[in-house]
Amino acid sequence: MSKTVRKHGAAVHSRSAHQVRIIGGQWKRTPLPVLEAEGLRPTPDRVRETVFNWVTHLIDGNWEQVSCLDLFAGSGALGFEAASRGAPRVVMVENHTPAVRQLEANKEKLQAAQVEIQRGDALALLQGLSTRTTTANGFNLIFIDPPYHQNWLAKIMPVCEQLLATKGLMYVESEHSLEGDALPDWMVPWEVVRADKAGVVFYHLLQRKNIG
Repeated sequence: MSKTVRKHGAAVHSRSAHQVRIIGGQWKRTPLPVLEAEGLRPTPDRVRETVFNWVTHLIDGNWEQVSCLDLFAGSGALGFEAASRGAPRVVMVENHTPAVRQLEANKEKLQAAQVEIQRGDALALLQGLSTRTTTANGFNLIFIDPPYHQNWLAKIMPVCEQLLATKGLMYVESEHSLEGDALPDWMVPWEVVRADKAGVVFYHLLQRKNIG
């Protein structure tokens, strides 16, 4: 569970006792502080390593052509990892002020000019982005790790579809598997191209069906 400091109603503390490390790219092994919150752990390194191996394979290693959107960014571990590997544009969206400040501090620490941090409600910001985004200029990779049990995926996945480039990928973490029968209606346009589980967290790479 990557990040968002309000997941499961967790209370945020002032200490930054935890950290994650960037796994690959120009900032490999660089530690990033993570705000401490009860019941919250950053996405484990092995999960991020698996996910980025999946993506690297599917894009043939062409990170320099990847425009990335990191929703519910929290620590920014996923977005900064993409930037470290060469993504020229990474937009991070986070609503919690202490987390936004930490993201800005991490951006400054890394001198990550390609990272853009936007504070606000994810759905409202997505709707704003959708008015000026098409499949031709959309994001190639979108990370979604929302708070659980708040029906976020049903609300934001249809909007994310409008923001994704034609052959773009969606990374989605969920408390439920997105494979099998009795899937939610919002999954109809999507197919799962990779999936795994770590503890109680299911993580997936999705792509539009019938993209040719």
